[in-house]
Order: sequence, then structure tokens, then C-alpha cells
Amino acid sequence: MNFGGHEVVYDYQSSRIVILPVPYDETSTWMKGADKGPDAIMEASVNLEFYDIETDSEVHKKGIFTLDPLTEKSTPEALVESVFRKTKDLCSEKKFPVIIGGNHTVSIGSIKAFSELYKDLSVLQLDAHSDLRDEYEGSSLNHACAMARASEYCEIVQVGIRSMSADELPFADRARIFPAHKLYYDKGLYDKALNLLKKNVYITIDIDVFDPSLVPATGTPEPGGPDYYELMHFLQKVSSRRNIVGFDLVELCPSPAGKTSEFIASKIIYQLLSYIFYDPPTPLKGE
Repeated sequence: MNFGGHEVVYDYQSSRIVILPVPYDETSTWMKGADKGPDAIMEASVNLEFYDIETDSEVHKKGIFTLDPLTEKSTPEALVESVFRKTKDLCSEKKFPVIIGGNHTVSIGSIKAFSELYKDLSVLQLDAHSDLRDEYEGSSLNHACAMARASEYCEIVQVGIRSMSADELPFADRARIFPAHKLYYDKGLYDKALNLLKKNVYITIDIDVFDPSLVPATGTPEPGGPDYYELMHFLQKVSSRRNIVGFDLVELCPSPAGKTSEFIASKIIYQLLSYIFYDPPTPLKGE
């Protein structure tokens, strides 16, 4: 199934935006099911309205093409390399990649690719967890190590964090971490986070960044996250002030209890694309 269903059907050549599903869950460490996330998001996306009220736009007219899933699962190393190569290929063809996981190991490959393609790159991580372990459960490419690896490629800014192991403290840059409990009381910290970002930005969104009362279907839910408009307003600001080169959304773990989480995930993807590709109307003479 493609993102948007029958209302969003474009061929590859004419599409500016390319969705890359990566249903990978091999390194997950609590609740399994993130490999079902991409399909659940595709299914939910059919129910989106493709006119966006906020930007008064229809971003799907830029062309959105959904690739076949990338199904490498043999080892974390092979998965990361596969995502890395595919992301570089898409960028070489002037596509805007949107990677849909799967767990956070998926992001390591795409971040590595963008770090080789863009100077002045920062990674903006929206996440409940810092993911700064150097190694976890015998692997340096575990989903709990995603930002440790990302920080080897470029500077990172971490927003929404509210869970961290003491083992991660030596690798944490406190000046670049914006915990959820501080953001709750001081919304001005979002601007401080934005100001740390370089010209080019890759965004990685772990769906557990949101409070689980909004998005319960994730492998490692953490209470106390920001709400929808708070984070989307921040992303709108980032989109207007920086060059977003690509993004991913990971760690949706669908639940038979309901479809709310996957619909919200699909909405986030489409809303962020609407921000990134927003073309302000040209004012008429005299206005």
C-alpha cells in the first residue's frame, strides 16, 4: 500500500517526496511490533484529508511516491548499510526521503548518509529516550544506541527527553539536551534548541516523544511528553528557519486496541511535509 492510498498516486519520476518503509524490529528490547509500524501508517494515511488547513496547501501535489519496503534483517550492520545506501541513492536523484520505521536502529543509516551529503548538518531528535548508550545487549547498533552513533557523524540536538540511563551520562551534552520536564515550564527552550541547529537539519522522530495519553502504541512508552500542537508548532518554526533535508518517524508499535496512534503518526508525516514544502503566496501589487 502507498502513503495516502488511491488519492495520492504519482509515478517515481514526477515525485519530489519518496517514502521509504523499513519494517525492522530485530534490536527492539521490550515490546516487539515496530516492524508492523510502516504498514499501519500506510493503512491509516488513507484516511487523511490531503488539504492542509494550517498552510492552506496540498503538499501531495509535489508528488509522493512510496517505495517497496526495505526488508534487510540479517544483522543490524546489514540493515544500517542498506538504509545508508538507499538514502544516498534517493538524494542523488533529487528526492526528499521520508523513512518510516521500524525501530530507531533504522535512523542510523539515514543519518550517516545525510552527514556525508550535507555540510553544516545537525540532527534534531524528538524522543522520550536519549539513546546514547555506546552499546546495548551486545550491539553498538541497538535502537538504544541510535544517537550515540549519530553524534559520531554530526552534531545532535535532543528534545523531549525524559528517560536516560546513568551509563549514558558520559556521552550526554547537557547544553544540547532539552528535557520534557523543563520544556513543560519554559516553552522558550524550544527557541534555544532551534538556535543550536545548523543550516541543514535532519529530523528523527521517535513517536514515543509524545505523551502516551496521545500515542500509546509504542514499544517503550514514557509519561510526561509534549502534546501534539506543542511539538508541531516547534517543527513549523524549524521548517521556516532551517533547511530540512529529510526526516524519519520510528517506533510505532501498532496495538489491536485502536488505530489512533497510527493515524496520528501519518498526520505528523503529512503535516511536517506541509511545513517543509510550504510556498507562501506572492502578495499582489499594492498589498
